[in-house]
Parts: sequence; structure tokens; C-alpha cells
Amino acid sequence: MLEAADAFAALGALPAARPTEVPGVQASILYRDELLLSMACGLADVERGAPMTTTHRFRVASHSKTFTATAIMQLVERGKVRLDDRLGELVPELADAAVSPVTIRELLGHAGGLVRDGSDGDFWQLSRRFPTLNELLDLAGDADSKVLSRSERFKYSNVGFALLGQVIEHVTGSTYSDHVRHAVIDPLGLKRTTPELDHVEDHATGYSSLAYCDKRIPIDHITTGAMAAATGFSSTADDLVRYASAHFAEDRRLLSGQSHRLMQRDEWDVGDETQYGLGFAVAEVAGRRVVGHGGGFPGFITRTWFDPVEEVAVSVLTNAIDGPALGYAAGALRFLQLADTATPDPAGESIDLARFCGRYATLWGVTDLVVLGGRLHEIPLGVPDPGATPIVLDVVDDSTLRVASASGYHSPGERYRFRFDDHGAVQSFRGSSGSTSKPLHVFAGEVFDRSRVRLGGA
Repeated sequence: MLEAADAFAALGALPAARPTEVPGVQASILYRDELLLSMACGLADVERGAPMTTTHRFRVASHSKTFTATAIMQLVERGKVRLDDRLGELVPELADAAVSPVTIRELLGHAGGLVRDGSDGDFWQLSRRFPTLNELLDLAGDADSKVLSRSERFKYSNVGFALLGQVIEHVTGSTYSDHVRHAVIDPLGLKRTTPELDHVEDHATGYSSLAYCDKRIPIDHITTGAMAAATGFSSTADDLVRYASAHFAEDRRLLSGQSHRLMQRDEWDVGDETQYGLGFAVAEVAGRRVVGHGGGFPGFITRTWFDPVEEVAVSVLTNAIDGPALGYAAGALRFLQLADTATPDPAGESIDLARFCGRYATLWGVTDLVVLGGRLHEIPLGVPDPGATPIVLDVVDDSTLRVASASGYHSPGERYRFRFDDHGAVQSFRGSSGSTSKPLHVFAGEVFDRSRVRLGGA
């Protein structure tokens, strides 16, 4: 069973893994109905020096598609829409358009063959505003909007999901925003989730990439017009894991079990080792079959995964256009896998494993010693995937650990010898390669004033 300590180890270490890569990170882990971890680190606004908090909202972009798909499936359950209904039958303005024969199911699974964003998608670069309703309908009515045959293959389309928003409006007689609030957001009590940008002041600032500039540039917040059903949502990591829990296999707050199964099964092979259902991506991550979605918006990269059977949800939000949300979310699931599969160290019954835990540094980098599943693990930070090659440590006595499991390039079988002060705090330990590791703040203080690393530590 997951514990709060395991959740903290799973996500608490990750933002330190590549600390200069992104201004800020917000992340949450939920297990069943318990929020095990809610954390934020870094900056929500670099220019103002505003710290990131767990209440800052992010533009979560294509997470919006899961809300849209959920609202559509609710209408299917009520008999208001059928999955094999054609778009032109439900949106009269498109009755004679090339996209008219595309079915609701094909739109939900990105199999309608529709253009992704139109011939002018520079709204993604803020060169123009997002399309209005008339512009969306004109785009959908253009013969060039249909670029592949129906159900030919998976082909991602923001235009297709924007048109599902119009289906919702025509069927319900309500605006898309009002309907998803009433049908999806409010029943779950998601207080910080909205279908479109509203109060800019409670949003984190999004930033550009470091790939083409030596500093990140803040990006203005913009509304998404008629594309809201595809990409308009704002939310927090806490709200997103609570929302994900409504899609657990046994949950019935929003949908029936049959609808869950339809949405979450492998409908199409995406081609990058993931599948797609009806509004949800599907993948195997860290030994789990997980369901969820990512989001890319000007200034934001976000990812939510959940295991609908084991009832675990992870959400990681970053406020940079090249943020590592996908890697962090996968890393958290990998750490949770370590916690699930670890055999508790019997020595933990007589020796407090926490006495060894902390963040330590050498000239070569930073590592965390954490407890996962009742066993000590060493997590090397500053590498692309800190959980890929786990280092498991056994307790020998109250000042010695032994490397029980590790890559052959590490130090399997060797011992880590600790020195503690009179209060029981770690002063240092001899670890991998026989190198002395010190608590991060101590090591950082020792090297801060050095102009050069010299033989003998001078």
C-alpha cells in the first residue's frame, strides 16, 4: 500500500533532478481517495520572484480533451448522442461540409482524418488570436480540412475536438463552458478548474524555451476562442488528480463502468509506444497500464497519468514550453513501482531508516537517500531518469549501509560508512567509489567561495 512517505520520495526528489531546467513545478499524487502529496517548488513568476504554490493555476491545454470526451460520453449514456452519429447531423452548419460524415467516435479517437490546427496555426505562437466560432466553422467547411480518409489511422486534431465542443452546444442548448462546468467540474468540487482562462492573476506565468535563447521569456496568457474544447482548460495538479479519480474503474460519479471501458481501451496505435482510446491516451509506464493526457500550451507543459485499477493518479505541471512534465510523471510512477515491489529491510524494526535519509553532494553531483516501501534507496539526481537504475541499500548497523542492488558500474556489495554529530544528524558518509558525501547545504557552503577546485581541497 502506498504511503505518504513513498509519495514524497517519488515526487519530492524529481524537481531537484534538473533544477535549472524549468522555472517552477507543481505536482500531486493521489491514492484511492487520499491526496498523498501536494507540492510546489521553484517560481511562478521569475521577474517578480513569486514562489510557486499548490494553488497557482496552469494552462493544461489538451487535458481539456478528456473533459470534452467525458461530457460527450455522458450525453451518450443519456441517449442524446450516439457514437456513430455523424458530425453533420449534429452541427447543421456542417451538413454539406467534407467533415460531415465523420462520426463522434472518430472525433473522440482522433480518427476523423481532420487537419490538426488548420492552414494557419500561428495562434500557438501568439502571432494571432485563436479562431472564433465563425472561423472554426469556415475552417471545418473547407475541403482542405479533410486530409485523410475516415478511420485510416490515428491523426491528432485540435480542430476535431473543437467541433465536439460545438456538438455539445447544439445537443444541450448550453454554451460549452456552462455545460462542462455543470456536468463535469461542479459534481467533483474542482474549485480551481475552469474551461477557459478567466482570472490571470492566479495563474503561473508561462515561459519560452532555452533551445533558442539564453534566457526564458515570459509569455502572455491568451484565451482559446472556439478551440476551448480542445485546449482551453486551466487547473492545478491537486484538481487534476481528483478529476482523474472519477475515471477509476469502480468510480461512478461521472460515468458508468461501460463508458470507462470504452474510453480507456486501446482504440488506436499512436506510433510512439502509446495507444489512444476515446479522449484518453493509454500507455505502459513503470509496469503499470496507465491512462491520462498531456498538455502543451504556450508557456506550459503538463502531464497526468492514472492507474484506473490500482487507483493511483499522478499529475505534474511545469511553466515552461519545454518543461519536463512527462519525464517527471513517468519518474514518479517508477519510484512508486519501487515502493510497491520493495521488500522491507528487517533492520528497520530496530534501526530508524530515516536517520540515513537526506540530500547529499559530492563534486560529481547530488543524490537523495530515501525510504521506498520500507527499504533505503539512493536516487542520483541530475540524470534524465533518476529511477531507471535503482540503488537499494541494506542496513548493516546504525552507521553502515551496504549496496544490496545496483548496476555493475556502481558499487554493488560495497559499504557506506556514516558519521553523525551529537544530535544524530549526518555529518558525512563514505559512499560510491569511496568518495565522501556531505549534506547538500554543507557541501554547497564549502565550494561557494572557491575560485577553482584544487588538489587537496584548497
